[in-house]
This record gives sequence, structure tokens and C-alpha cells, in this order.
Amino acid sequence: MTPSHPAPAASRAAATATATALAVRTLRPLVRAEASAEAPAAGLDPADLEQSVWLRLLERPETVGPPRDPARWVRDAVRAEARRGRRRARRERPYPAAEPAAGPAGCPERAALGAAERRALRAAVARLPGRCPRLLEAMLAPADPTYREIAGELGMSQGSLGPIRSRCLGCLRRMLAAEVVAPELRGRAR
Repeated sequence: MTPSHPAPAASRAAATATATALAVRTLRPLVRAEASAEAPAAGLDPADLEQSVWLRLLERPETVGPPRDPARWVRDAVRAEARRGRRRARRERPYPAAEPAAGPAGCPERAALGAAERRALRAAVARLPGRCPRLLEAMLAPADPTYREIAGELGMSQGSLGPIRSRCLGCLRRMLAAEVVAPELRGRAR
């Protein structure tokens, strides 16, 4: 069983791709020159205008094929894309400076979730054993104290803060892992 005539469709597609590649190679200097000439008047970047023209050429239906008069087609396409850019620039309006767009950090939902996470963290720190709650509270202080200041406040040697902090964080990690469900893996499972 052989498929019915896949070769003519494949050869037609290959011929169209070859013709398009040849058109791109021969038209590149003309497109670049036309785009560079039209872009400043339209308020566009010449490279963006050039890219729009190439996209327009590549989006042409296969049945139409390459343009009959490539130079005229390039001039018309560049001018049409420049007109489109000018219209877009006239219609688009920037946000007023008084009302900036809310970013993801300014989202009320994200702020509420962050506050809830901080409360859960503080509650878990308070349940830690030994000197861990005082040590981690000192490290989480808004004043951002140095190791020397924390050691002086807790009456410990500065050299012992690192190992104790490491043990406390390990204990906190284990405690939180037992309380919080791990997030699902994204993507495909293997």
C-alpha cells in the first residue's frame, strides 16, 4: 500500500520554499533600504518595519507564490506597514503617570498571601526548641542586625551562631515540610 501522490505535494512545497528563499535573498537589500527610508517618518524602528515586511511576504498563500513585480511589491508592503504603524501610534495612549498599572507585586491577593506566609513562618519559629526561636527572631528583625549584634543580644559567641542557625533552619525546614503539602511538579511526570 502506497500513499496516493505524496511526491507532487512535497515537490510543490519544496519548489515554493526554494522560490521564497531566492526572493528573500534577492530582495533583502531593497527591503532594508525601503524600511530605512520609511521608518523615521512613521516613527518606527527600521528593523521592526523590515521584519513586518518579511512576515507579510512569508504569510502569502502558497498558491499565490512570490510577487510578480518584487520591487513594486516591496515598496507597497513597506508603505502599507508604515501606514499601519502610524495609525497604531495615533491610537495607542500611554497610561497616565498618576495611575500606574498594578504590577504583580502590588496585587492585593499576593499581598494577602505574603502576609499569611509570614504569619505561618513566625508561628513555626515560635514552636522551635531551645534557643532557636530567639536566634531566628533576631535574624528576622527588620533592623537587619549583624552577627556581632545578635551574639551580644543573645549572650553567645559569634562563632557558634552559624552552626546553631544551620541546625535551627534544618529543624524549621523539617517542621514546615510536615505541615505544608509539597507543590505539584509542573510539566510531564516521568
